[in-house]
Amino acid sequence: MILDIAIIAFLIGLAILLLLLEIFLLPGITIAGIGGALFAIGGIVYAYTVSPLCGHITLLASAVAFGASFVWLLRSNSFNKVALKTNIESKVTSSRDLGIQVGDEGVTLSRLAPIGKARIGDVTVEAKSTGEFIDEATPVVVIRVDGYNVLVQTKDNNHIHS
Repeated sequence: MILDIAIIAFLIGLAILLLLLEIFLLPGITIAGIGGALFAIGGIVYAYTVSPLCGHITLLASAVAFGASFVWLLRSNSFNKVALKTNIESKVTSSRDLGIQVGDEGVTLSRLAPIGKARIGDVTVEAKSTGEFIDEATPVVVIRVDGYNVLVQTKDNNHIHS
């Protein structure tokens, strides 16, 4: 009976360790998670083969032990050494905030097919053509500014869309 309890405790302890490693340290579904689940199932099934009472106690004790370990790891500062602590303080600036207006002129920095990079004044933006492809280093004029979209056409196109 003592050997059975030792085997069950070892299997459940190993299962809890592997499952916590899977949750906190290893991304995705890995061998640790699969192994942890198999060890947990194996320990509980083995406990039920010893006796139904032993199985019930093992099931309850393993659930409590896993929950307590999970909460303890969340509250401890154990993962501060491996946790990502980067704050993103930048923001997306709309084309209007950059001062781009209809009629402003610029030049394409890459091929617009139909989206690419253009320099309007001193600002590099993602520009969108009216449908045609515009080659790199082509003079363009802004015909519409919608939030983050800058619609341009080639400078030699005299008519401006509305």
